[in-house]
Formats: sequence, C-alpha cells, structure tokens
Amino acid sequence: MTNRFYACAALPLLLVGALPSVSHAQDADALAKKLANPVASLISVPFQYNVDFNVGPYDGTQQKLNIQPVIPTSISSDWNLISRIITPVVYQNDVTGRSSSEFGLGDMNPEFFFSPKQPSAGGWIFGIGPTFLLPTATDKALGTEKWGAGPTGLALRQTDTGWTYGMLVNHIWSFAGNSKRNDISNTFLQPFLAKQFKGGRTLTVNIESTYDWKGKDWTVPINLMYSKVTKIGGQMISYQGGVRYYAEAPNHGPDWGLRFSLTLLFPEH
Repeated sequence: MTNRFYACAALPLLLVGALPSVSHAQDADALAKKLANPVASLISVPFQYNVDFNVGPYDGTQQKLNIQPVIPTSISSDWNLISRIITPVVYQNDVTGRSSSEFGLGDMNPEFFFSPKQPSAGGWIFGIGPTFLLPTATDKALGTEKWGAGPTGLALRQTDTGWTYGMLVNHIWSFAGNSKRNDISNTFLQPFLAKQFKGGRTLTVNIESTYDWKGKDWTVPINLMYSKVTKIGGQMISYQGGVRYYAEAPNHGPDWGLRFSLTLLFPEH
C-alpha cells in the first residue's frame, strides 16, 4: 500500500512530459511572483505532498497528496473569480490503531475568491468568497462525513523588492451529514511571508493554524519552504520542498512533517 501511494505522489512528474508546450512563456521571476499571490491571474495545477509524523496515540504516519487546480475566470472588466478545488488523496498507517492502514480520498474543499483585477491605491490585493467542505472521503477514518460551508478571504501586498506578505482566513461550519459524527466549527488563519530571488527562486514561511471551536484545540504548523520556477521541455513548472514544525497540536497530534510540491504552470500567451 505504501508503494501504491508513492506511485500516486510521483504521477505529476510523469505527466509533465506528456503536456503540450506553452508558447511565449513568461519568465521565471514573473511566474514566481504570481505564484506567491493566491489570487493571481494564472492557471496552475499544484500537486502538494505532505507527510506528518507521530500522528495519533500509536505514533503513526499520515501521507497526503493534495491536488488543487487554481483557475482564474474574468467575470467583468474589473473582477476575476478564482476557483481552487482541493482534493486530498490520503494514506496513513498506525493512526487509528496499531498496524492499521487506510488509503483513499479525503474530504474535498472547494474555494472561490472574487478579486479585483487591479491592486488598491496602497498596493493591496484582496479576495473574498465562499468555501465548502464536501464529504467525499472513501473511508470514514479519512473524513468528517459532514457537509460544511463558510466565508473565506485574503489580503496581501507585493513590493518592488521581492517581498510578499499577507493573510488567508476562513471559517467552516457543518450544516448536514452523519449525526453521529462531531459537528464542525473551525477557523483557519494563514499569515504568510515570502521573499523572491533572481532565477525564479522563492523562500516562504507561513503558519497554517486552525482553531477547533468544538474541541477547543489549536493546530499550529509552521512551514518553511524553498521553491523554484523552471521549464521541463515546453512546460513551465515550480517545484518546492520544506519542513513543518507543529508549535501547537491537540493530544496525539503530529510533531513535525515534510512538504514537497510540483506545480504545473499555464501562463497566458
């Protein structure tokens, strides 16, 4: 089963060679700057692989491949609609019991941001819209069995010296689903800071904190990541690697983890 998941995680690398060339691709620095902006007008398909260690009372391991295409759509002369649908593929072992393992889809999380095409007079970029939780997990241990929804928003600023800083916020309440499962009321706060360097390179730190209002628990992973934009054949890509430390977690929560991602980029041409 572990080999099966690693093969799934490696799939994006195999897909790169099969994709058509992108003519007149933007340079790596311009694409790196757009990638630092979650509501940029750039079609991208990130494959984000996360692995967390010491999960649960049996010190298990959870591997998660998030497939999260980002598609901007022009809806007027001044506004874009940015759609992102996060689909997790999960493999975990020793999490629900000793020598246990589960593999399959987790709950999907579609997000939609209405964002002005131009920054404000002060250089700020905004996005706001709805986010949803869909009970698509193929194993009850991999999902909540709840339908959920709530608001999401972000604000960020990018400087001429290569800095990007801002925050993404959302809250999800459950409103339907399996009545035997716990209700959901979670606030997500993600402050982020990124520094862009020549050659399409970016160093990013963010905090993906979640507060569970029902369980009264914080989960606060701090991520430090390095990424680079490059080209393979005719396809522009970004690859990223980093580490994650949990400054706060519920009882039997993970201690640390790793993150690797490959993003296919489709700039306008």
